[in-house]
Amino acid sequence: MLKSKICGIEFENPLLLAAGVMGSTASSLNWALKSGAAGVVTKSFSIEANEGYHNPTTVSVEGGILNAIGLSSQGVENFKEELEKVNGITIASIYGSNPSEFEVITEEINDLVDIIELNVSCPHAMCGYGSSIGEDPELTEQVVKATKNKSKVPVWTKLTPNVTDITEIAIAAEKAGTDAITAINTLGPGMKIDIKTAKPILYNKFGGMSGSAIKPIAIKKVWDIYTAVKIPIIGVGGISNYQDVIEFLYAGASLCQIGTSIMNEGLEIFTKINNDLERYCEKNNIKSLKELIGIAHEQ
Repeated sequence: MLKSKICGIEFENPLLLAAGVMGSTASSLNWALKSGAAGVVTKSFSIEANEGYHNPTTVSVEGGILNAIGLSSQGVENFKEELEKVNGITIASIYGSNPSEFEVITEEINDLVDIIELNVSCPHAMCGYGSSIGEDPELTEQVVKATKNKSKVPVWTKLTPNVTDITEIAIAAEKAGTDAITAINTLGPGMKIDIKTAKPILYNKFGGMSGSAIKPIAIKKVWDIYTAVKIPIIGVGGISNYQDVIEFLYAGASLCQIGTSIMNEGLEIFTKINNDLERYCEKNNIKSLKELIGIAHEQ
């Protein structure tokens, strides 16, 4: 009853490992798969290696964390070795500074992954990357179109919530041919200051916020996107229990990604949520989670 078929791929359940969490090595990705994730999204990577920001790169805040990793990357050539060893549905999160870079990475990994997720939405990326693309519908359209021209696998586009109208970006991505929308990336940027030193705690001074506090915003963005496009939506942002998953499904998501909660509860969270979802479906006579997608819009 938890199985879902999205973009021609059958997922055993609706839960995926989100990008940026334990996604740098095949061993960690396989660990998530063995722990109940139906698929895993890698840490975002680029053509060339990128050191990213120095520590501290994360700090706890009320309701979540702020992070500014700086899109650190080991480069596509090195990461290909890890991709070859992943034993399950693999979604590669990739980034670049222009459409050509996305094309190059796509051609390199086409035969190693099941899906490509375009990270055009990081709010704390180094100059030329991240949300500077995802905040612009024309740039987003160019990147999606370029990737689709080279890709042999479905392409998902991950959007930032830090825009005036997220539906404008979603529509542009759909027009360019993206197969699904992932929403949302981290909120912000935000900042935390050490009151003893009077200095920002993060090395980069500011970072994107994730965790339970951003879930209401993520739900609203999924809701808005569902009304604007006809392609599937993958919901992400503050998910920590089965009720959160159901809420995302009601808003219009077909699958859900989990990230920050793993830091607090471990990878066991996948099995726990899946078991709770099964009990919920049995209790409410739900044969398929597809019955729940978007039903809040019918009320």
